[in-house]
This record gives sequence, structure tokens and C-alpha cells, in this order.
Amino acid sequence: MVDQGREPAAMFGVAEVTGLSMVPTLLHRDQLLVHYGAELRAGDVAVLRHPLQQDLLIVKRLVELGDGGWWVLGDNPDAEVVDSRAFGAVPAELVLGRVRARYRPIRAGRQRSVGVVLAWLVSAVRPVLADRSVSRRLRAR
Repeated sequence: MVDQGREPAAMFGVAEVTGLSMVPTLLHRDQLLVHYGAELRAGDVAVLRHPLQQDLLIVKRLVELGDGGWWVLGDNPDAEVVDSRAFGAVPAELVLGRVRARYRPIRAGRQRSVGVVLAWLVSAVRPVLADRSVSRRLRAR
């Protein structure tokens, strides 16, 4: 799930991950850089409106685009099922944007020296890459 998401009034926005459904790709409390209106393809991680509770934003991996919309799944098979297995395909208009990067906040109380900030940049900021094999894996099951 995503906390403090933003409407796509701007091209980019920030959201915070809550929950474990996207582990290991995303961790609880990761901050996300979201590219609203980006071109979407199977394998991308996206922020979308929950189809049954549209005031709730969630983050999932796009698996396949069909007639009913996007089939979306979490990356963590051990997490509670809050994806297309529970609510079906998500209409394309509910998919708001593609996640471009994630970063982990600097821990509270840490010194903000140049060295600490550089070490944080190297270890905490990562692009969120698409998994292009995800739709093939789904069909193989």
C-alpha cells in the first residue's frame, strides 16, 4: 500500500510504502519517486487506485494488460493477498504512474556530514526496474 500519494497534477510526486506486499523490491517506509502519466508496460512497478476503495493508493507490479485492465501482483508471495488475485483486473484509468526510484530515509539522529549523506545516497537510493519476465512467469504457472 502507499501512504501520502499525490494526484497526478504534477509530472512527478513522492509516495511512501506501507506494508510488505512488494518485498524484496520495496520495503516498508521506502519513499518512492512516481512518474505520473508515464508509459506503462508489463513488469513495471506502478502506483494505482485500489479498484474497490478508490481513495486508497497501492503499489503493485503490472503483469499483463487485458480487456478488463491491468493484472497486478505484489512481489512478496508470503504477504497478505491485496492484488488482482483478490480484486481482479484494475481498469487502466486507475493506474496513476510508474515508480522510477525508491529511497530509504536517513535514520533519525544521524549526523548529516557530507560522508554520511554520500554513503546514504550510495546505499539507499535505487532505481525501481521493470521485471520483463513477470508475464511469462505468470503464464508458466
